[in-house]
Amino acid sequence: MSYDPYADYRELTLRGIILGALITVVFTASNVYLGLKVGLTFASSIPAAVISMAVLKFAKDSNILENNMVQTQASAAGTLSTIIFVIPGLLMAGYWSGFPFWQTTLICMAGGILGVIFTIPLRYAMVVKSKLPYPEGVAAAEILKVGSGEHEDDEAAKGGSGVREIATGGILAGLVSFCTGGLRIAADSASYWLKSGTAIFQLPMGFSLALLGAGWLVGLTGGIAILAGIFIAWGGAVPYLSANIPQPADMEMADFAMKLWREKVRFIGAGTIGIAAIWTLITLAKPMMEGMHLSFRALKGGAEMSAERVERDLSPKAMILWTLGMMAVLAVTFYQFVAAANISDGLAWLLVAACTLLASVIGFLVAAACGYMAGLVGSSSSPISGIGIVSVVVISLVLLAIGESGGLFADAANREFLLALTLFCGSAVISVASISNDNLQDLKTGYLVKATPRYQQIVLIIGCVVGAVVIAPVLELLYQAYGFTGAMPREGMDATQALAAPQATLMTTIATGIFAHNLQWDYIFTGVAIGIALIIIDIVLKKATASRLSLPVLAVGMGIYLPPSVNMPIVIGAVLAAVVKNIIAKRGAGAEGRLKTADRIGTLFAAGLIVGESLVGVVLAFIIAFSVTNGGSDAPLALGLENWDTAAKWLGLAFFITGITAFARQVLKAGK
Repeated sequence: MSYDPYADYRELTLRGIILGALITVVFTASNVYLGLKVGLTFASSIPAAVISMAVLKFAKDSNILENNMVQTQASAAGTLSTIIFVIPGLLMAGYWSGFPFWQTTLICMAGGILGVIFTIPLRYAMVVKSKLPYPEGVAAAEILKVGSGEHEDDEAAKGGSGVREIATGGILAGLVSFCTGGLRIAADSASYWLKSGTAIFQLPMGFSLALLGAGWLVGLTGGIAILAGIFIAWGGAVPYLSANIPQPADMEMADFAMKLWREKVRFIGAGTIGIAAIWTLITLAKPMMEGMHLSFRALKGGAEMSAERVERDLSPKAMILWTLGMMAVLAVTFYQFVAAANISDGLAWLLVAACTLLASVIGFLVAAACGYMAGLVGSSSSPISGIGIVSVVVISLVLLAIGESGGLFADAANREFLLALTLFCGSAVISVASISNDNLQDLKTGYLVKATPRYQQIVLIIGCVVGAVVIAPVLELLYQAYGFTGAMPREGMDATQALAAPQATLMTTIATGIFAHNLQWDYIFTGVAIGIALIIIDIVLKKATASRLSLPVLAVGMGIYLPPSVNMPIVIGAVLAAVVKNIIAKRGAGAEGRLKTADRIGTLFAAGLIVGESLVGVVLAFIIAFSVTNGGSDAPLALGLENWDTAAKWLGLAFFITGITAFARQVLKAGK
């Protein structure tokens, strides 16, 4: 047995679990808000590790392994929030009028825990013995080592713990968000509209500091791709359609252009996103198959309890019991969902069995694939939306076949029910996929810092439970306060404040099209054609530049599909990151170490911006919901200044420029 320097370290502690749960609440709420607003979530492992180290340094005998457990738990729960990519579709389809706590919680919890269990057999082959890079997992391990003092002489350690950057970014973004969403004295976007003949063009701008931070994390390549999508939508598609479709006399130019974008151009974006997601899965087919092969081989061979602490996983017996238990939870949850429909008992049990098997089997295959993809390209780049699209299509087709064979479509209400059941089942698959994406990254971090895998797997399960409990109330709160695009809880609400929930809208549109045969296929196929052309350009770029340049087609599709006021801050954040890093790189000797430090500080400041704005958004949602419940306004804190629209836009721009300046100065200072 080899010497273990960490053998006496306290690893799984009550204080660590409680701290992890508290951080979980913060990051889960933040990710739910950001995901509903723009369709993006952020990796929470690094900021969670930084916060854990800052808090536990005041506790007796805290150590790197305990901090690793905290970030593992928090990152799992933050990742579970990607269920918002599907489940809001149940409201958009008109089937739910809110988020039932137990159904939402149980589907999240069961899917998340299955994602943890399904990837445990892959740990030895895909983490210990594999050469996959695991970018987020390695980065989190380096942060933990720097914080524990293992790299005291390393250049990266000179930027400090990073807590100040998270706090500064959070306070700055929180204050701006309070002024825009609470007091309503500053605008969160502005646009300049112009006409050339009858063609309508828009020059859009958004002032969200959270999206500025998201753009920093996306990087220049993704930012340029999103900008290309904006140009396709607002420099091509909308002007073309507005030039060829007469504008109603009673409709303003801007309203007409936005109507064309919502009802036609977004379907072009959906087609581009769909083909990009499918292409991504095709390009990763070999590693996906390898991941599934390793998973089957590991299950067939079993797993023995190793005497070495750093090699101990949950026992095979525990994994089997957890799997059967979560499948039972899924079956009960699906039965509760199906019981509300007016169908025979035999057909109801058939649908319950089909959905349980679909969620479990697709989830198992997806877990292996997502685990490998996360190790290959990173959790943030892994195409969860593509997995969701493919899953929704497969589930739709299976349930469509059951519905037709069982004569369900004689009643029109059953078509809506099967659509809703498709989205509900797809939510379970997304939960499995997202946790699988995160699990192996966390296990890679643990492997690098010599953590006990079994304890990590336990806190991953705890993280799934805590995150699942948080998600349903946060979803309900945000829905009641802001509403979703296509699903508003009350009449007369401000549609400009609605959360877009872009992935959920896309999944619902696809499922509805399969069941009702009413998709606007001409625009979708136009998007597919654009996507194929962009894929070819991407391939040529990569071959011509040895992969130094690329054009992420999925990001182009998001540029077409998302509102332009959402996209522009992301683009600016990406450009800001490139400019600042280029300035630091030109500072002479030692640039590599300074870039490493600056990149870490930039990542933490960006995380602070995201968390600050998102948390204020959640708090404001609580205030709005309380006001509305008691018969008050849906803008209870708004000052209601008269003739303030123009001034609000200039003030919003001033806040945004201040945020950019503060961000750049913080990172440039770290890179000195």
